[in-house]
Amino acid sequence: MPATPTRRVFIKTFGCQMNVYDSGKLLALLALDGFGPTDDWREADLVIVNTCSVRAKPQLKVRSFLGPIIASRRARNGPRIAIAGCVAQHEGAELFRRMPEVDLVMGTDALARVRALVRESEHRRVLDVSFLEVADYPFVQDLAPPDEAGVSALVTIQKGCDNHCTYCIVPQTRGVEVSRPPDEILAEVRALCARGMRDLTLIGQNVNAYGKKQPGYPCFADLLRTVHAIPEVLRLRYTTSHPRDLDAATIACHADLPRLADHLHLPVQAGSDRVLRRMGRGYDRARYLEVVRALQAANPRLSLTTDIIVGFPGEAREDFEATLSLMEEVPFDASFSFAYSPRPGTAATELHAREPVPAHEAGERLTELQALQARLQRAGNQALLGQVREVLVEGPSRHDPSQQVGRTSCFRAVNFPGGPELIGRLVPVRITEAHAHSLVGEAV
Repeated sequence: MPATPTRRVFIKTFGCQMNVYDSGKLLALLALDGFGPTDDWREADLVIVNTCSVRAKPQLKVRSFLGPIIASRRARNGPRIAIAGCVAQHEGAELFRRMPEVDLVMGTDALARVRALVRESEHRRVLDVSFLEVADYPFVQDLAPPDEAGVSALVTIQKGCDNHCTYCIVPQTRGVEVSRPPDEILAEVRALCARGMRDLTLIGQNVNAYGKKQPGYPCFADLLRTVHAIPEVLRLRYTTSHPRDLDAATIACHADLPRLADHLHLPVQAGSDRVLRRMGRGYDRARYLEVVRALQAANPRLSLTTDIIVGFPGEAREDFEATLSLMEEVPFDASFSFAYSPRPGTAATELHAREPVPAHEAGERLTELQALQARLQRAGNQALLGQVREVLVEGPSRHDPSQQVGRTSCFRAVNFPGGPELIGRLVPVRITEAHAHSLVGEAV
């Protein structure tokens, strides 16, 4: 049982959904030692920055964020400082050298040991960036303190990645693929449903590789079917998927499971076969489109989103145009796009040294791609005008408390008039207005 809060912890989370989930687990474990959460680091006894190193920009944000906290520490013996996550895993003791005020650096496999590490850091600086053996990896069972306003929750089913894409640092920062025992997953799903969670997302660095390395575990498709059978789960999602590992059994789930969301995030990264080979993605454009067509046949209402990198080393204009044409061919309802960012220790850094795409050119391509995505996204939202869609209500709108906001099964945000009694319910809503990033409707 959590202890009565006597101290405060502030956690700042950068990066992916895995980091958001891990931050919740950190709160759950520290609550056992009397730490309560605070939204203001100035009130905190302990500040934890949960970091991301997939790109350079999040790393720079970490240093910028820590600036005033470090200054406070110097001026008046401010809160203890811990750095967790991927930057901690990748940079390790170097963080102590650059920021002597940091008390604790803990890597991605140290999550379950946070209580002991925080206690030890009260007396000395602590570094823990060791990876655990697959057989010894402990997935944390404790639930984060409840969020009364939420109806959505994340559930980790797998961590790590064995794919080694040439641009990606995840295998170095998250380690090899490890699947979570299925009974632990189901127990967490049921516990979250008992709290009122209705929209659950199964997460991992490569979720559809679930169970492949652990004898006796169900395959990913069977796990989806088992979670879907829990009646309190009104909507089920999963992320992130690797196109190479998306098999026929999983695609069939999109036809067979009515509460499996009409949305899938399927990173393509590039539309050029030449660039995909250099990225080490393990599929070509034709195979990606084959998977997309199979998914759309299974569920014609399926909304697809993706990740795209522009300016990858050696990317020629015709390679970039192949990516633009792929976006037109699918098209995606949203994309998360970035200019290539060299990550130390990855194979693509050598390509970048030999064949860099100039930064200004990569920036221009990113602007062009994002303009295309905005046009496609606006058209996709316009196509929903007049339709009635089920919306899972999440809570009051940030812009108008007389309205509620929720998401369709295809993951579009919808604002509509309604009261708080609708939170956690599926409500049929007719779409009356379409904007670039959201919809407006009325309950019917």
